[in-house]
Amino acid sequence: MALSASTAILPFKRISGGSKLFNSSSKTFGVGANLSSFRTCRGSGLGIVGLASTGSSNGGFVDLSESETPPRTYDWPDNKKPRVCILGGGFGGLYTALRLESLVWPDHKRPQVLLIDQSDRFVFKPMLYELLSKEVDAWEIAPRFSDLLANTAVQFFKDRVKLLHPSDHLGMNGQMASSCGGTVLLESGLLIEYDWLVLALGAESKLDAVPGAAEFALPFSTLEDACKVDQKLNALVRRKFGKDSMIHVAVVGCGYAGVELAATVSERLGDRGMVQAINVNTTICPTASSGNREAALKVLSSRKVQLFLGYVVRCIGRVGDFEASVKPTESGGVQDVAAEHDSEKYTLELQPAFKGLESQILEADLVLWTVGSKPLLPPLEPCNKAHELPLNARGQAETDETLRVKGHPRIFAVGDSAALRDSNGMLLPATAQVAFQQADFAGWNLWAAINDRPLLPFRFQNLGEMMSLGRNDAAISPNFIDGLTLEGPIGHSARKIAYLLRLPTDEHRLKVGVSWLTKSAIDSVALLQSTLTKVFSDS
Repeated sequence: MALSASTAILPFKRISGGSKLFNSSSKTFGVGANLSSFRTCRGSGLGIVGLASTGSSNGGFVDLSESETPPRTYDWPDNKKPRVCILGGGFGGLYTALRLESLVWPDHKRPQVLLIDQSDRFVFKPMLYELLSKEVDAWEIAPRFSDLLANTAVQFFKDRVKLLHPSDHLGMNGQMASSCGGTVLLESGLLIEYDWLVLALGAESKLDAVPGAAEFALPFSTLEDACKVDQKLNALVRRKFGKDSMIHVAVVGCGYAGVELAATVSERLGDRGMVQAINVNTTICPTASSGNREAALKVLSSRKVQLFLGYVVRCIGRVGDFEASVKPTESGGVQDVAAEHDSEKYTLELQPAFKGLESQILEADLVLWTVGSKPLLPPLEPCNKAHELPLNARGQAETDETLRVKGHPRIFAVGDSAALRDSNGMLLPATAQVAFQQADFAGWNLWAAINDRPLLPFRFQNLGEMMSLGRNDAAISPNFIDGLTLEGPIGHSARKIAYLLRLPTDEHRLKVGVSWLTKSAIDSVALLQSTLTKVFSDS
């Protein structure tokens, strides 16, 4: 028995890098022939076949070999209740699950919710800078899903998605082709049948735009990234200890992420280092409010931060490799001078983006990359058009105003996975604030869809902008008060309180609040002791 082309499975193209929620081979897969061990969608008559990166090829199709283990079907506790599968545990995914848990449901319609993420921790990404400055501990901004969901009915799986097969596509008459939403195949071999799906896969740093960026630059968007940068800075400080040479850190990009990172690193290094921040625009944070931009410029100018505005990075390489390619020997050959330089030192070739500027070559001990991102929902391989998800040029799923993917009434998309425009026709920014608000609407609209109620259109409310500028410094421009910018210690305190209120659960908010109050009290006592010691010594 074999499936026809009209019921083919949709494999995803391979994404570069190892820690991705989606991970499949770059080969084009078709439908396997042996379907006897697979469960069909409830009442749909459609079968699913698991795909592997190896196997014999036959006319463009891949058959499962006898040695490969067929997928195991996940048994939901109650097949009579709605089954909601959420892919991705960031702001969009986790907060959608918590919203579903908080709503009042009829007993027979309370959904079973399954949350899937490649990590076992939720990461509050806007506070990764505080992790780098040692203001917070990892458990405070990266709690385990098992702890956050302990008092809920939400189930959590740590796994990666291999294949998605939606079967809720609309036919010519607008009716769904199946009463089942579709299936998800995980890398572990688990096959999950769902009634409703939420795509909340987030995004990853885009390092493939500049030669050498993927090899020599470090992104800063995940907990693992922050830990790597922290370890690298510690190693550089140890290596430069007692030496006259300074630590040079290049930050590519001067949007919010780049400016916050430059301010944090420059404060951490102090007189031991110099931060070189590069931006294609002639100003930093071009989309920020004037108050936030001015506050950031004031902080950066007061520290060892050198701005290279109006430049693009042409390529990144090792110092030794770069000099070896241009340094001739006496015999006319090229001398290998890599041994004369530290292998950890890099060069950045800067090309002017505007007239009147000259090309630059920078040397850095560490290169941090904050430019661009790409959604983790990659383009689909060519397949039956009815099954395809409509994607925009960035790889985001096109949704209607209720956050449902167009043509797929059983699939919702939020955060970086969704392409939704505001009332002015502008694509909503990929920020935590947008994902947080979308999660609230996605949860409600799932409730409405399951209970046959009207769905609500999503309307983004911009509450303002916040940015971290150091251990005791931040800038906040609330949108509801024109012209107001809180900066310095006041802005810092307001920002931490705002984020404390946004943490996922009451229990976690309480633990973190107590921890922050304790640290604040200790810092205050230490400051008082230092002040008294100085007064007594002067007297």
